Amino acid sequence: MQENRFKEALLNPSMFPVTWELVPGRGAKEAAQNKAMTLAAQAAAGGIIHALTLTDNPGGTPAMSADFMGAEILKTGVEPLVHFTCKDKNRNQIESQLYALDRSGVRNLLVMSGDYPVSGFQGRPAPVFDLDPIHTLQLISEMNRGLEYPGIKGVVRQQPADFFPGAVVSPFKATEAEQMAQYFKLKKKIAAGARFIITQLGYDARKFHELILLMKQNGLNVPLIGNIYILPYGAAKMMNRNDLPGSVVTDKLLADLDSERNNPDKGVGARILRAARMYAILKGLGYSGVHIGGHNIPYEQVESIIRQGEDLSSRWADLVKYFDYPMDNGFYYFERDPETGLNRETQTERQSRPPDAPSGFSYGFSRFFHQLMFVPGKNLYSLMKGISRKVDGSKMEGLFHKIEHIKKVVLFDCRDCGDCALIDVAYLCPMSQCPKHQRNGACGGSFQGWCEVYPEKRKCIYVRAYARLKKYREHEQLGEEIIPPCNWDLYQTSSWMNYYLGKDHTSKKQD
Repeated sequence: MQENRFKEALLNPSMFPVTWELVPGRGAKEAAQNKAMTLAAQAAAGGIIHALTLTDNPGGTPAMSADFMGAEILKTGVEPLVHFTCKDKNRNQIESQLYALDRSGVRNLLVMSGDYPVSGFQGRPAPVFDLDPIHTLQLISEMNRGLEYPGIKGVVRQQPADFFPGAVVSPFKATEAEQMAQYFKLKKKIAAGARFIITQLGYDARKFHELILLMKQNGLNVPLIGNIYILPYGAAKMMNRNDLPGSVVTDKLLADLDSERNNPDKGVGARILRAARMYAILKGLGYSGVHIGGHNIPYEQVESIIRQGEDLSSRWADLVKYFDYPMDNGFYYFERDPETGLNRETQTERQSRPPDAPSGFSYGFSRFFHQLMFVPGKNLYSLMKGISRKVDGSKMEGLFHKIEHIKKVVLFDCRDCGDCALIDVAYLCPMSQCPKHQRNGACGGSFQGWCEVYPEKRKCIYVRAYARLKKYREHEQLGEEIIPPCNWDLYQTSSWMNYYLGKDHTSKKQD
């Protein structure tokens, strides 16, 4: 089996690997694709880049296939790290795509939800989000063991794949509920098979420290890679407006960048120095490596960042002051250490903090109704189970389903999936109220508690779910169980009957 240089470096404590992001762009034979291949050749010749990451339809717009570009780049002698998103394809297409990557020798994958689709041929495309990143990581893990499935003559077991999958987390969230939702989902991602984690984009040293400290305290022992973006003023302005979801640039940082534009080199030197300082801090904090990104960045700048970063790494603690960019009233998981400007190991007291969203009367009603009808061995459970058995397959089944559906549409905006996840998300429907249909936690695109797709209009459902559960001291459950993907065999059937008759995912948890 051919050596995976990126994997070997990342799992070697004595090494500090660097990945560099390339954006293939839209088209097949345009300047963007040719430039990407030229940069890949330079990185391969330079020998200091351990993997080239390739974005997958960034910003929700069409672009050259990251998979195909990955296979092309592999031929240059450097490992590709392909962004593998869930937004444009169902589970069958995801599986097919993984077969193609395995066949072509592309092994390093960064699994994520992906940006919500924005534009395409003749209008906005249909978002898919059939699987979330956790389900996809589970599939990849199964493929690495040798995926098994029922065949005509019994169980078929495939040849094991050799994928090295990673995932993403953002420590740069403003509210408690947003941040805790990220950390709960991080636990699930690692449990599902993520072999490394890359941060999303931000410039707060205390937040970088928070994440690595939290992972150590919770025994999340996978390599952690810090994200370094070479930040020009134009991109920073977009991030400051939240036009690039998941990227955090505060007003203070934007003002600093605006000032640097007046330098003779228009701020280029300041950007490179900022990235080098961040490199040194991340290495000093104990990160396993760094990911370097930026639009139209020449290879020479990447080399300069690495060289300067290594030179600065021995005095990394003195550089923390250059990354004091907190969000207004931002939440921190740990108490601040005034001596270092980072964190103490003492957690911030959270239970007494005010909720980030109202819990509402309907949640209390839903809890009561659940206890009354859906808890085995109590109240109306046996009666409802008996009714479901009698109604199943009879003329009354359609009426039973219709009555249930009308009630759930009024209360929960039900989409009639038949494999109900209301109980998993504090009685908020992820199929109707989350545009990305996330059943296992929030995506990384929320901002100030608002949904990525509906900013200032809808709160992220996991912000709302956290507030509801916290009221009853049950918020930790958001990080405990991996919720399976929706079973579309049950679409437009009674979820109540599916539960009582043992067909849906909730009833299977009780077996």
